[in-house]
Amino acid sequence: MSHTPDLVLDEEQTVRAGRPGPLHRFTDLSVRYVEKWMPDPYLFAVILTIVVVALIFAFVPDASLGGVVDGWYKGVWGEGNIFTFAMQMILILVGGYTLAEAPLVKRGLQWLASKPNNQAQGGLLCFGVAALACVVNWGLGLVVGALLARQVFARLRSVNFAYLVAAGYMGYMVWTSGLSSSIALANTDKTSKLNIIWTQTHQLVPLSDTIFRPYSFLPMLVLAIVIGLLVHRMSPRPQATTEQADVDREALLALDLPHDERDERSGGPRTFAERLENLWILNVLVFVAGIAYFVRSGFKLNIGSMVMLFFILGALFHWTPMRFIRSFTEAAKTSGPLLLQYPLYGGIIGLLGYTPHSGVHPLQTVIASAIVSHATYYTLPFLNYLASVVISLFVPSGGGHWGVQGPVAVDAAVQLGQTSPAYLGKISMSVANGEAVANMIQPFWLLPVLAIAKLNIRRVMGFTVVAFVVGFVVLGLGSLLMPLLP
Repeated sequence: MSHTPDLVLDEEQTVRAGRPGPLHRFTDLSVRYVEKWMPDPYLFAVILTIVVVALIFAFVPDASLGGVVDGWYKGVWGEGNIFTFAMQMILILVGGYTLAEAPLVKRGLQWLASKPNNQAQGGLLCFGVAALACVVNWGLGLVVGALLARQVFARLRSVNFAYLVAAGYMGYMVWTSGLSSSIALANTDKTSKLNIIWTQTHQLVPLSDTIFRPYSFLPMLVLAIVIGLLVHRMSPRPQATTEQADVDREALLALDLPHDERDERSGGPRTFAERLENLWILNVLVFVAGIAYFVRSGFKLNIGSMVMLFFILGALFHWTPMRFIRSFTEAAKTSGPLLLQYPLYGGIIGLLGYTPHSGVHPLQTVIASAIVSHATYYTLPFLNYLASVVISLFVPSGGGHWGVQGPVAVDAAVQLGQTSPAYLGKISMSVANGEAVANMIQPFWLLPVLAIAKLNIRRVMGFTVVAFVVGFVVLGLGSLLMPLLP
């Protein structure tokens, strides 16, 4: 089963054939391995569920099959479900996509796509624009990279589309230190169920102690530079264009044609309903109301306010209600695979938290504690980072992941006597860094990108595996230095 059938066939079959150099050979190996062994993301989630069940019976004493099933159901559809958070994340994604589809933004992307003269420049452009957009909103950055890759591929001949899409997705690694970082935003809101720091210490950690600190943005800046160099160096060998590739380009260009901006009945005047649907003042009123609330709240940034901001910006940039509705509906189609898999990952969260009775640690505590049990003030952020990479494979959503690892991470800091907001901010961002890297090998957030690009996951993920290795080293060093940085 595949959620995203291949649109482009001929130009993705060979990567760097005959090119020398260790990086090129490693890229070749990664692509071949992923194409052969990577299952569909839905099956990936099912297999992870089975692995977690096996680990529960291995490491959680007195676990019972009935209890495991109850824990799974609680996380999928029961009282421990993540439906509210899942809807927030999907709305951020759809809101970002809707904004990216606004005529003004789309014209800007088309203008940018006309600038690269070769494949490597196109890959760097997709990566750079996606990374900058992810700093503002991860949903915007996620889709902008794919949309820009589509535009670049449609304009340049003899390029590898999967490489362009992968380059754009690599820009997603910086989102955890951006304005829409779900962990950092949760730290600022004492009403959020994901504010683990408030729950355990009754302290709030403002953004000034997380994403705006040098320990957070400097490693991400270094990562962006290093990944940019990687994108340039891993550019596949240009291949001869084919008739099929030209057909694929035409199909991609058709996807980016502007929607009909008027709903006119043929040969007749507009009805009252049609006039309302194109009444631009209604969108302006929605925008003004949203901005008014944002000002009244003191420009408060949390998950809810970020969803609202991109909703009202999308309404304003699309100008009329009907254009906004059409774009939002089209953007929502990319969230289908996420809607299918979010309950499964909710089930994994439920399983990780399952305990047969009091006094027995759940699997999530066993995993995290095993990694941070001998931590010190200087090593705790790095050990949390390592644990985060592992846990992100099971729980790929930043907020849900923090809900699993956060209690152990914060408790370890408390036991060390480190309860200042500054240090707890470092603890939370070390977890965020691990998730940023793990997204390159965990396919969950790649799904909407693949839906936009009309590609199979096997075409793209071979490239992102290389980015994972490089990113793991860069952010690992950043996590080691984190206690020494302000």
